[in-house]
Amino acid sequence: MAEQKLKYVNHPIPKKDAEAIMGGAPVYTDDLVPPGTLTVKLLRSPYASARITAIDTAVASKVPGVVCILTHEDVPKIRYSFAGSNYPGNNPFDRYILEDVVRYVGDPVAVIAAENEAAAIRAMKLVKVTYEQLPPVLDFETAEGNASVVHDEDDYFYQMDIGGDIKKNLLSSEGFEHGDFDAVFAACPVQLDETYYTKQNQQAMMETFRAFSYVDYSGSLTVVSSTQIPFHARRIIARALGLPPAKVRVIKPRIGGGFGAKQSLVCELFPALVTRKTGRPAKIVFTRHESFSASNSRHEFRVGVRLGAEKDGTVKALWVDSLENAGAYGEHAVNVIGLSAHKTLPLYGKASANRYTGRVVYTNTMAGGAFRGFGATQGCYAVETTVNKMARQLGLDPAAVRLANLPTVGEPMPAYYNETLNSCSLDRCIATGKKMIGWDEKYVPGSFGRKTGPHTYRGMGMAITMQGSGLTNLDACSVTLRLDDDDYYTLMIGASDMGTGCDTILAQMAAEILCCPVENITVDGVDTNHSPYDKGSYASSTTYVTGNAVVKAATQLVERMRDVAAQKLNVPATTLCFDGTTFTDGEKSLTVKEIGIESVNGQNDWLTVTASFSGKASPPPFVAGFAEVEVDTETGKVTLLDMVGVVDCGTVVNKSLARVQAEGGLAQGVGMALYEDVRYSTAGQLRTDSFMDYKIPSRLDLPNIRVAFEESYEPSGPFGAKSIGEVVINTPTPAIVEAIRNAVGVEIHSLPATAEKVYMALQNSKMA
Repeated sequence: MAEQKLKYVNHPIPKKDAEAIMGGAPVYTDDLVPPGTLTVKLLRSPYASARITAIDTAVASKVPGVVCILTHEDVPKIRYSFAGSNYPGNNPFDRYILEDVVRYVGDPVAVIAAENEAAAIRAMKLVKVTYEQLPPVLDFETAEGNASVVHDEDDYFYQMDIGGDIKKNLLSSEGFEHGDFDAVFAACPVQLDETYYTKQNQQAMMETFRAFSYVDYSGSLTVVSSTQIPFHARRIIARALGLPPAKVRVIKPRIGGGFGAKQSLVCELFPALVTRKTGRPAKIVFTRHESFSASNSRHEFRVGVRLGAEKDGTVKALWVDSLENAGAYGEHAVNVIGLSAHKTLPLYGKASANRYTGRVVYTNTMAGGAFRGFGATQGCYAVETTVNKMARQLGLDPAAVRLANLPTVGEPMPAYYNETLNSCSLDRCIATGKKMIGWDEKYVPGSFGRKTGPHTYRGMGMAITMQGSGLTNLDACSVTLRLDDDDYYTLMIGASDMGTGCDTILAQMAAEILCCPVENITVDGVDTNHSPYDKGSYASSTTYVTGNAVVKAATQLVERMRDVAAQKLNVPATTLCFDGTTFTDGEKSLTVKEIGIESVNGQNDWLTVTASFSGKASPPPFVAGFAEVEVDTETGKVTLLDMVGVVDCGTVVNKSLARVQAEGGLAQGVGMALYEDVRYSTAGQLRTDSFMDYKIPSRLDLPNIRVAFEESYEPSGPFGAKSIGEVVINTPTPAIVEAIRNAVGVEIHSLPATAEKVYMALQNSKMA
């Protein structure tokens, strides 16, 4: 890490909103709903695929308290996409707000608005719908070319060619190649060809989807939402309702977790539609059942990996072939699939040939969306498990194999959009992780690990991963920083704090340059009518992209204050030193407070700066993850004993918040590896639609997850920082699966590694 004397950055500053949240202050969306707001409920399809032939709302409309019931006949016929991402983009426009075709169990059929929830629920049960059932497509491996077509509408469209053929349920296809893969692979003495499966995973954030809407004093439709994407939400709402964007306003209060789920416009349009129809405020709050069964999830994947290597473990050729289940609608699917390769292949920098092929298909299941890791998680599981198998076959230490294959700082990464790697401490991450978990003392190569009881064995596993820091040449944001009429500052941002503390870390960066306490900087909430543009909180971008904008704005504001001070003191600006409170040349001085007071008096300028940033690169953060498990061969039960993650996120801006982010991401990865098992009935009904059926790890299921940081210095980042939000979720799945293999000798090629799956694999291995 480059030598810097930092006073606020790289320190564990408490979160700005910690006191309000811990004290139960009304800071979340549902806390702010005004009295007299209508309650909105949705009638949903009981079928995976059907055509609505009739809807009778006459009886339901007579329920006392019911204000309106809206069907597909009452909404604009405008195709749009739920996806909260850059525009124009590669997301298909494949939705209406309501349609006469339903494409998964849970697809909205009617919107009921009433004075209270009881009336809305009663009316919902009295709406009579006649369906013509259609054969659903539920298996994503047989979706392409299936006789049943999920989307056959004439007004479906893309904004760019993405290689799709919707008449065959093919949403998109893509690929790239670096070098001559076939020739290099054929020449390799070590060749592996493996296939892996990952399921849908639920983001399972504490605060379910929710929003309310009203018409403000200017006549604008205002939507208050727990959303990661306020500005994208405004654009999507305006399009779907046929409104000019200037007549739509989105306000984001505090978010009770998102993890990517709220990067899609899941619930906002329904109360907005009611407000447009009635002129009254309306709100919707998804139940937990709805959040599980009628929102979005991580995309289901099949990932094939072909790996060619020398006998010393040097990877020479690597091919990732991904098939992705988009579900019934295509938001985010095209962007997700590519990252299964772009954020796995570059880790093996000695390879002379890479290939990636990807196909996305529609099925009659709930649509996939964004979830922390965004495709890299699925790819990491497949590639890292294959590398572990190669190391095992060659009798090599998996950690040593990684160290021998790492990309080199200063060289381009062809599989990562040919970007140059400018910072990486992954070698130190691996070394530190080995020490923390006791790898050299406890790792035992072979089919069975350390025997700890009559039928229990312990094993070790590891993996590495990378992510990005925003989207190169796409992500853009602005911040506005002003000196108020005293010695305090207001930082206005459009970034959505999801509980991760971006309000705090951005204030830390500003404080570092302004040389003032973080408490002297007020961070304003997001309101699209007043906040500067920010594309939203996703793609691990806020620290790097918005942070760079903050650094630019703070630097410019200091220079503007210096110029004002020089003019007032009648001295050259270059002679003035600044200590955070005073500009002085040693003889004359002017305080920041005096500058602030004078800036709003007379003919002076009010000192306000707006700065923008769009990344020309997306520097990757890295993680080395290690796991130790104990497996009971009589039951297949896997107990996670130790989980270590060592992170290179450049300069750590806030050590407390970064640690919590890392621990949380690792815990989510543990859930994907061992517990989270989405299951559907043969008719497409989601069976795991509550926390009674869908298991995520609680504190009792987790060991003392341990995190360390090996800081590098990213020259393009603010104070040398890179991202941390997503990268921390990727390594637990391959590390734990390899630890199971190391313990009892069975390979798990489909997640999660449940006790039943491990037990059956053990039985099959005995019979083989």
